[in-house]
Amino acid sequence: MKIVKILSLLAMPMLMAQQSTRFVYQVTTTPDSTNTDSRKSELAYLDTNGKQSYFYAENTLKRDSVMERMRATKSFDRSQMENLRSNLQFSIEKDLGKQSLLYKSRIGRDQYSYNETPAFPWKILPETVKIGEYNTQKAEVVYGGRTWYAWFTQEIPLQDGPYKFSGLPGLIVKVQDAKGDYSFDLRQTKKIASVQQPQTRGQYINISKSKYADLEKKFQKDPVSFSNSQRGGGSGPGGSRGPGGPSFDPKQMQNMQKRMENEIKSRNNPIELK
Repeated sequence: MKIVKILSLLAMPMLMAQQSTRFVYQVTTTPDSTNTDSRKSELAYLDTNGKQSYFYAENTLKRDSVMERMRATKSFDRSQMENLRSNLQFSIEKDLGKQSLLYKSRIGRDQYSYNETPAFPWKILPETVKIGEYNTQKAEVVYGGRTWYAWFTQEIPLQDGPYKFSGLPGLIVKVQDAKGDYSFDLRQTKKIASVQQPQTRGQYINISKSKYADLEKKFQKDPVSFSNSQRGGGSGPGGSRGPGGPSFDPKQMQNMQKRMENEIKSRNNPIELK
């Protein structure tokens, strides 16, 4: 039995190079640091072929599917899209050989991306535990202003994991920050036909990570003014119409802006604090 398991491990890198795998993680977040009841949970996918990987929310894939169907039928139902909203409003593409990544997200009305080769000075700890079917070992790292604890398994010799995490001698099965604000837990593994990345609509503006962080802070502080300035002048005469856009009742616009401000300000606990 042990011989079979060893042979399986030796064959794993070759198998992973020939087929793609989807690791399904349960992601729990606390977007509002002032409200512990704001904890939310959803599924996210880590799709990989052993050379590159994509990490994104399950609802992102579902939204892409709904949009394709709506375009085909020319029937648009906004409520369907609302039901598929995600707290993980980003996607991450990794080059596993170079240990580099491309982060994509939206701020206001525009789409941005930045490149990063994150340094994870992992400290591998002696503690071991079985999580699900995998024997795992604990590791610790400080990244993005948080202390993170990860449990990885050498039974899957893939130096990757959820979010940006990578670089351990095995797949990260679980990772959470010391405060318990964020956690990623492997729930399922399945083979897929090919690595799938979220659909891209429009162009992404590639900037530095520091510039991206500055834009996020400005948006968090004053989302309405930020959005208006980003679209080059904001509303038209009377504040009721954007360039080429539909006309809105001023009171309706005010209510929309208030909802938007409240929603964005409730997301005050980012995964990276610095």
